[in-house]
Amino acid sequence: MISAMSDLWRLRPPGPNNILAHPAFERLREACRDGYSNAGKKGPAFALSTALRALGLPCGLQKETAHLALPVAEAAKGLDAALRATSAKRVHLVPLDLAADLPSIAFGPAKLGRLTADELRTLVDAARLKRLYPRQDFDAERFSEFHWLVVEETVALEEEPEARAVPVLFMDLSRDLGQIEPHKGRFPGAVEEALFFLLLAPWESWSTMAEVDWRGFRVPWVYTVDGDIFVHLNTPPSPDTLSWEPHIYDDGYGETIEEERPVELRLEDAAATELPVWDQSRWAIVEQAKQSVLFETPIVHFLVRAFLAEGVDEFLAHVTTIEAALGLRADYQKNFRMAPDRHKGMSPTKRMRGRVAGLLGGRRYADQYEQLFDVRSAFLHGRAMAAISTKERVMARSLAREVVEALILATQAGPISSREDFLDDLLDKGAPLL
Repeated sequence: MISAMSDLWRLRPPGPNNILAHPAFERLREACRDGYSNAGKKGPAFALSTALRALGLPCGLQKETAHLALPVAEAAKGLDAALRATSAKRVHLVPLDLAADLPSIAFGPAKLGRLTADELRTLVDAARLKRLYPRQDFDAERFSEFHWLVVEETVALEEEPEARAVPVLFMDLSRDLGQIEPHKGRFPGAVEEALFFLLLAPWESWSTMAEVDWRGFRVPWVYTVDGDIFVHLNTPPSPDTLSWEPHIYDDGYGETIEEERPVELRLEDAAATELPVWDQSRWAIVEQAKQSVLFETPIVHFLVRAFLAEGVDEFLAHVTTIEAALGLRADYQKNFRMAPDRHKGMSPTKRMRGRVAGLLGGRRYADQYEQLFDVRSAFLHGRAMAAISTKERVMARSLAREVVEALILATQAGPISSREDFLDDLLDKGAPLL
C-alpha cells in the first residue's frame, strides 16, 4: 500500500486523465482487495478514488490548495483505518433558520445552540471539503450567526466501500423502483427523531407572532458529513439559503453602517427558562414511550410532517396526528371491535371526541377536535369553506402536541398491554363528558 501510494503521491498536477487506469492506482486497488476482508472481490475503484481525494492526493489539488495534501504515510494510515472500519460517524448539521436567542440544550445524540466559526469548520471537516471543492468556500463566519441543531449517529458499515460510494451500481433493479416508502421522512431518521422531541415543546405558546408563524424556527435543509471517506461529501448550501434582513445603525462616530443580520421569530421570555427542560432525562422518557404500543401508529411521522409542511398540508398533518394517536380501525369496521362493544351505535367522530376528552380531561378539547375535523372534512370533500384562520391553525398544532404529550405521560403510569384496551378505557372516561 505504501509503495503504491508513494507512486501516486509523486504524480504532478493535474495528474492522469483517468487515474483509475494508472498502474500505481491498480496496484493500490489490488493491495486493498488482497489485504482487507471487506474491500470487495475486485477491490474499490470509484470508492478508492474518492478516498484518495479526501486524503489530499497531491495531483488532485489546485495550486491554492496544494498545502492540504497529507504526507503519504499519514494518508496511508487514514486509508488503512477506513478499510478496517466497521462503523462510521455521521454528523447532521441542521440550521435553525429564524430562531431567536435560544438556550443551549443537549439530549440524546443531539445538541442545540450557537456554534463558532471554528466549531463549524471542524464539524464539516473544512480541509476535506476544500480538497474536494477548491473553488468553493464554506462561509463559517456567516453561518455562525445562526443557531444549529447538531445530530450525531454511528452507522454500521456492512457493505463494501464501492457499494457505499456508488450505491446505484449495486441496486437491485428487479425491485419496484417507483414504490413509495410510506413512512420515509424528508430528512435522515436521526434528525427527524430529534425534531419530534423538540416539537413536544409548546412553541405555539411561546410565539409572539402566531399570525406569521407559530414555530420557533424553520429547517430548510440538513447537511450531512459522513465520516466514511469512501462516501463523497456534497457541496454545503450557501448561507444565502437562510433568512437575512438589512440592519442599519450609527456606529457612534457619525458613520452609518449597513449590514445583514438573521431574521428572528421573537418568542416569549418563557422559552428561555422552559426549553432547558427538554434535556437528557426527558429524552429518555420520550424514547421509552415510543417503544409502547401507544406509538405503534405513525404519530412521530405526522407531527414532524406538520412542522415541515406548508399551508393546508400543515393543518391536515396535525389533524392526522391526532387520528393516528387515538383512532382505531374498529371505529369504521365493526367486525374489528372488541366484544362486548361498550359504545354501540357511537359514530367514529364521536368516538374520537370521547377519547380526546378522556385523555385530556375536558369536553372543550373534544369540541376543539370536532371543529378541526369539520374544517378538514370540508376541505377533503370539496365543500364550500372559508380560509383556515390563525386561531384554527394554532389550535390544530396545540391539540396535536397535547395529545402526543398526554400519551407519553400515560406510558409512565405503567405497562400498557393493548392499545385497543387503552383507547376503549379513554372512551369510557370521555363519553360522559360529551
